[in-house]
Amino acid sequence: MKASEVIAIVTGGASGLGEATTRSIVAKGGKVAIFDLNETRGEALVEELGQDAVVYYQSNVTNAQQVEEHVAQTVQHFGKINVLVSCAGIATPGKVVSQKGPLALERFEQVIQVNLIGTFNVLRVAAYAMLKNEPNDDGERGVIINTASVAAFEGQIGQVAYSASKGGVVGMTLPIAREFARDGIRVMAIAPGLIETPLFAGLPEPARTALASSVPFPNRLGKPSEYAQLVDSILINPMLNGEVIRLDGAIRMQPK
Repeated sequence: MKASEVIAIVTGGASGLGEATTRSIVAKGGKVAIFDLNETRGEALVEELGQDAVVYYQSNVTNAQQVEEHVAQTVQHFGKINVLVSCAGIATPGKVVSQKGPLALERFEQVIQVNLIGTFNVLRVAAYAMLKNEPNDDGERGVIINTASVAAFEGQIGQVAYSASKGGVVGMTLPIAREFARDGIRVMAIAPGLIETPLFAGLPEPARTALASSVPFPNRLGKPSEYAQLVDSILINPMLNGEVIRLDGAIRMQPK
């Protein structure tokens, strides 16, 4: 897929990995519909990047009706969609059992609801819209990129909900890619390691330094722009399908 032909939905597209992806797509001549709850950031990006290239919807990825409406509005606005990049997610740490007792079931459910079910919710609607696209010269109608995490493979103590949600994202990558192969829709996932997103902004400098030093090479936190760069590589390489790519500087997370 040519970068200039990308018409994408980016969930969580107003900050962090999603914002970097939004900026990258627009810089290469593509268009983006941002699905994000942060109205202030979303509207600011529309203002900065231009209304011809970016549209914002205050969208909760767990709300089926809302997502269906916003996907339909995106198609109406841009004429079609051929890319989905799902970056929306939350991380709520908690041990299964602590001194206060067992982990509240609601906390586990919330993470699964946003990270896994929310990802699937947008995917199912976006894929249906992509099926209506005319295939390009490679027979391609669309590309779907979901965000997993290295926690899907090496979850740390206290990451049970997050790891389970991201493990689900990994697990659904291949079966969905196989389902849509005949329709020319590729499905990929990226599993980032330690990336310098707003999640790290509130950490004290010693903690940030310690985390950065645990990455073998490059010996630093990853940059959101490097995630966006991998998104671009996936979009333009038609043989990338049904796989999860780690973006982690060779880190393997320890138990804690």
